[in-house]
Amino acid sequence: MTALFSHKPEGYKCPFCRVWGIEQPNQGTKQRDIIYQNDKVTAFIARKWWPNNKGHVLVVPNQHFENIFELPADYAAEIHRAAQLTAFAMKSTYGCDGISTRQHNEPAGNQDVWYYHLHVYPRYVNDQLYLSKGSESDPDERSFYADKLRSWIQENI
Repeated sequence: MTALFSHKPEGYKCPFCRVWGIEQPNQGTKQRDIIYQNDKVTAFIARKWWPNNKGHVLVVPNQHFENIFELPADYAAEIHRAAQLTAFAMKSTYGCDGISTRQHNEPAGNQDVWYYHLHVYPRYVNDQLYLSKGSESDPDERSFYADKLRSWIQENI
């Protein structure tokens, strides 16, 4: 099935396409934020954090697909394999009580970045994830979480 429902604005500059090899001068994603990568997917510490769920991860395909309607099944399988690996790493290194994954498609589905991505959140009892707002994280603080997850993944795959 191939369906194309594009909503990206004219001249859109994709923030995730810049993750591979291009350091952004601001608080943007850095190479050291990457915790896992293979030929199809990359998982990295997200730059936007929620107060009680620090160190959440985004898993993205290594090719630009706007949404679930464009995403090939082989990429979807690799994304979920990376998400599961991330979940095990978070449970082991963060000591979280649970894991949530979240993914949005199209404006009515709350998609605001026009590149398919899957969020993996560490969850804690009464963490208020859905009742709080996210904010930009500090690159140095992100590297602390990235190092933990990357080390666990390298030891366990």
